[in-house]
Amino acid sequence: MSETGEPLGKIPATVVTGFLGSGKTTLIRHLLQNAGGRRIALIINEFGDVGVDGDLLKGCGEETCGEDDVVELANGCICCTVADDFLPTMQKLLERRPLPDHIVIETSGLALPKPLVKAFNWPEIRTRVTVGGVITLVDSAALAEGRFASDEAAVDRQRQADEMLDHESPLEELFEDQLLCADMVIMNKADLVEPGKLDQLENGLREEVRPSVKFLRSENAAVSADVLLGLSFAVEGDLDARPSHHDAEDDHDHDDFESFVVEAGEIADAGSLANALRPVLETHDILRLKGFAAVEGSGMRLAVQAVGPRIQHYFDRDWQEGEARRSRFVVIGEKGINKAETRDALREAIG
Repeated sequence: MSETGEPLGKIPATVVTGFLGSGKTTLIRHLLQNAGGRRIALIINEFGDVGVDGDLLKGCGEETCGEDDVVELANGCICCTVADDFLPTMQKLLERRPLPDHIVIETSGLALPKPLVKAFNWPEIRTRVTVGGVITLVDSAALAEGRFASDEAAVDRQRQADEMLDHESPLEELFEDQLLCADMVIMNKADLVEPGKLDQLENGLREEVRPSVKFLRSENAAVSADVLLGLSFAVEGDLDARPSHHDAEDDHDHDDFESFVVEAGEIADAGSLANALRPVLETHDILRLKGFAAVEGSGMRLAVQAVGPRIQHYFDRDWQEGEARRSRFVVIGEKGINKAETRDALREAIG
């Protein structure tokens, strides 16, 4: 980096993708807390109506994730709104001084990585930024249960369990596209799977990806910043080697998913929250829940994340002066989810 803040070469970018609840935000939070002085700019694409991921990252207490360094794109899936949202955001980042040392892009769980990488070939970007690598996180525990898996046996089990499903699962298609574009696959939540089963899962995934793809295993998405930011594949020039189910399409839609916001008051006890939420998540087939809760008598905000029946929560920061103490969550489910019924059930469990 020169004295004026201009890079001596292209600024490297890393795309972090993965299905719902795979651990993308946790991975980036760990990265920021161990950035080693790197000046990192984040672009976060959420599926929903509340900036949960941005708040989780801004709340980490590190200089590398200040308000000005986190940009949220919540107007739609980033791969569908490249021209409207992503390109102007990149242009603004490149006008900043000093420039970032690295750009990290967290896609929504529903995004296809390839259309996003294609945007780095636009004239305004290609001379300034290069995609060092695409990192795909896999929820090893979910995969071990046959959820969002790429093998035919898992798909058949899903079809048998859902009498209304008479076509190939869109979840599987998204999962495969994220794998096919990856330079590194991180098998997160590896501690929740027996070693022999984990080996079996990894071997199956290796058959689906290019031979050069690197595999790592992680617990709580704790991966070295040097590893995450050390890829240098210039992915934007290598797209022909990364096939996609959507190569013949200009775009895709997300009509198979719905999201909505649930708001409630303070909860009585953080310890009993998981037990109260779990039956609601199972009964209403909620794919993903993420948000914050206010706990009676506590001066700290409780961050809550759930995928399927697995729930994590932790206090992430103090409530700020003048900030409304309320509980607020984004809920993502498959199309047809009864929003009113689910919202009432969640409020009753939280309250």
